[in-house]
Amino acid sequence: MTLKRTGLSLLGVLGVLTVTVLAGVQAGLLVLIGIGFGLALQGYGFGLAGGWRRFILQRDASGLVSQMLLVGLAGLLSLPLLVLYPQELVGAVAPLSWSLLIGAFVFGIAMQLADGCGSGSLHKAGAGNSYSWAVLPGFIAGSFWGASHQPAWLALGGPLGGEPIDLLSNLGLSGGLLLTLLLCLLVSLACRWQAKKAASTQGLVFDTAWLSSNLVKAAVVIGILYAVHLMVAGQPWGIVYGLGLWGAKLAVGLGADLSQDAFWGVAPHVERIIEPVLWDITTLTNLGLLFGTMAAARWNVGSNEFIALGLRTLVVGLLAGLVLGYSSRIAFGCNIGAFLGGAASASLHGWAWFVMAFLGSILGVRLRAPLGVK
Repeated sequence: MTLKRTGLSLLGVLGVLTVTVLAGVQAGLLVLIGIGFGLALQGYGFGLAGGWRRFILQRDASGLVSQMLLVGLAGLLSLPLLVLYPQELVGAVAPLSWSLLIGAFVFGIAMQLADGCGSGSLHKAGAGNSYSWAVLPGFIAGSFWGASHQPAWLALGGPLGGEPIDLLSNLGLSGGLLLTLLLCLLVSLACRWQAKKAASTQGLVFDTAWLSSNLVKAAVVIGILYAVHLMVAGQPWGIVYGLGLWGAKLAVGLGADLSQDAFWGVAPHVERIIEPVLWDITTLTNLGLLFGTMAAARWNVGSNEFIALGLRTLVVGLLAGLVLGYSSRIAFGCNIGAFLGGAASASLHGWAWFVMAFLGSILGVRLRAPLGVK
């Protein structure tokens, strides 16, 4: 056991040092931050899609409330930084477009069928989950494909003129932060009320220990790492762009000409395709997250989640990943890039994404059994 832990630690250090030598100090730090994300997600059992599903099926509020704690802490730490350093740091602000609303709803369905969002698919794959490895290729292809179509979707406009609503610009730091924290509190109280109501209806004693210490620790650690990532990268933590970029690089490697592509054929994306993959911010944290979850899963007893999948399960996973990737691109990201990043940047699109994705998840949960997703 000690030898395994020593080996994992040395492998992590070696990986960070290698990336630092090849791509610079910032790149090495981003891999290290990604490892931290992976360790927290796996080590503390912090799941985004699973937390939503437990609330929908069992009215277990712990997952959703811990996510609101994460959003609130991330906003509390990062919003002042965005105001103090507007030239160096940029938030995740996106328009309230039809693409956002439709994409988030579809993403919510696919997220439950894929048994994970963007970060969830990566961290479960790192932990050795065979179903997530079936999802990932589809996610990569879908993200690449969806990015190509994103400009056309944006051309459809949206409600309220389809413009971004930046609470920092409209309300200032105090107003934007206060409203963000208030929304987190309101969602938490609503979830608690539903949990208590469900317990009363079923004749159960309401569990006052509704939020485990592990979930609190995970929210705090991830929230701090989110702010550190913002300072190091100059932008919020994201997942989906890196996966789409891998698909674009693969397509070019196979001979595809993306010079006329509406998304990948324009700056700065064309530069990202030409540059080494380790120069991409999102790729670095994604790789770190994969290693971090792998290390956490094997630290004590090892991971044994990789089992043979039937053809039907493989097809469902691949298609769910394809839809997951496509919808995330037209919706400006997944639970991390769109919801956490948007809400913690005081952009109203993050909360609109949350509402639509949650509605989609209600339908997605109902579809799991008929499609054989456990």
